[in-house]
Amino acid sequence: MKMIHKFLAVSLAAAMPQLSFAASHREAPLIALDPAADITDVYAFRSWEDPGKLVFIMNVIPGQEPSAGPNYFNFDDDVAYDIHLDTNKDGKADDIIYRVRFKTQIRPPFTDLPVAYAGVDGVPGLPPSIRDLKGPDDTGLGMRQTYTVTEIKGAQRRPLNTGAQVAVPSNVGPRTIADYEALSDQGIYPLANGGRVFAGQRDESFYIDLGATFDTLNFRAPPILTADQDANDSVNPFGNDMFSGFNVNTIALEVPISEVTQDPDAVIGMYASTSRPKVKVLRKDNQTHTAGQFVQVSRMANPLINEVIIGTGMKDLWNATEPEHEAQFLDFYLNPRLTGLINLAFGTTFATTGRTDLVAALLKYPGQDASKCTRTNSCSELLRLNVGVTPTAPEAQKRLTVLAGDGAGFPNGRRPNDDVTDIALRVAAGALNGPVPNLGDGVNFNIGAEGANLTGNGIYKVFPFLPKPHDGRNRRHIDCGEAGANPCN
Repeated sequence: MKMIHKFLAVSLAAAMPQLSFAASHREAPLIALDPAADITDVYAFRSWEDPGKLVFIMNVIPGQEPSAGPNYFNFDDDVAYDIHLDTNKDGKADDIIYRVRFKTQIRPPFTDLPVAYAGVDGVPGLPPSIRDLKGPDDTGLGMRQTYTVTEIKGAQRRPLNTGAQVAVPSNVGPRTIADYEALSDQGIYPLANGGRVFAGQRDESFYIDLGATFDTLNFRAPPILTADQDANDSVNPFGNDMFSGFNVNTIALEVPISEVTQDPDAVIGMYASTSRPKVKVLRKDNQTHTAGQFVQVSRMANPLINEVIIGTGMKDLWNATEPEHEAQFLDFYLNPRLTGLINLAFGTTFATTGRTDLVAALLKYPGQDASKCTRTNSCSELLRLNVGVTPTAPEAQKRLTVLAGDGAGFPNGRRPNDDVTDIALRVAAGALNGPVPNLGDGVNFNIGAEGANLTGNGIYKVFPFLPKPHDGRNRRHIDCGEAGANPCN
């Protein structure tokens, strides 16, 4: 296999619409128009804070500029946010579904004011800084979202709320919300199944040199890391994290393993979806009401699938299709277009056909036959998690996960700081079949993470396992050429 030595003068402009390395940000034409339903990242892992629990996280609303007021970022009342689990390995993730629904209230006197949030201590006539989600110091919370969590098992539905649950609002700024970390802690609620839930804004933990990628693969150095660069999870060798300083909206569920499976070594499958009602009705009161069954508009399990595997003309269909019907997209896995683009760009000769290794890794449970898709040997695009694998402490986690000897990360589930970009590049090159170069975008960690409970490489150690969001007044995007970042070159 030929090593990468230099860039080739190859025009990929016509092919670039099919190429994106963002985990799932604006990945398909239709969902790019619907941010509140756009799933950016999905995580599933055994908690290192409490190893008896599993954690499932869904992020939505990509690329949130923290200062984007006066209307900040909220979940959508019309969207069903679902976590789907396959506990019997049949490829159908319908054994357990956790559904989260929101309800938005605009509270007086904000119905008559041009802003949704306000607060400043010590100024008569203005509400105090927001310190409560529900309580004496919540008067500045003009727009408040409450939500429910429902467990669905077939025809059985069980409400998991143990009381009123309020989503943590966007981090407007330190005058309006004096102590955002403390407010976020209030937004962690117990569930009736012995778990916990959080809904609200968090830091965008996914890291990538996005601008260099979309500038026709114009990486800031040949995209191959030295051994020393590859082993350092706290330094970005040559890339710039283009998501630094941006936020997302997060739904995080913590569930006892015993609520999901009684098998201590079970391998479960999961995916997240967002759905909208099929029909909207304008009634006589001139109010729009939703009705009809929910229709799936976005889904995600393994990172990067709709970005680097599925062709642009099929991306919207893929989002609307349940994972157990993945056989219709099988050609994209067996003959990956991304690998062909890499070969064109960099003069490599990675295999582009017959890639059953990708089918085995992304569509199959261990031991299944990767050469075919049948009713008893299904092809289902799920994020698979072995609940018997001991979680790795945050200080010891490796961004390259199994490629670096850390078996508790992707593709055994996925943790927030797993470097799925570099892993995906190497898997696309054939890493599951033998050695490949240390391909990477030159970004090894989330450079912009802030707040307490962080390791040196930006891993947030406690539930909800994503750092606090950047505030609107003091937000900073660490751009190329700035202090702490790499040159723009």
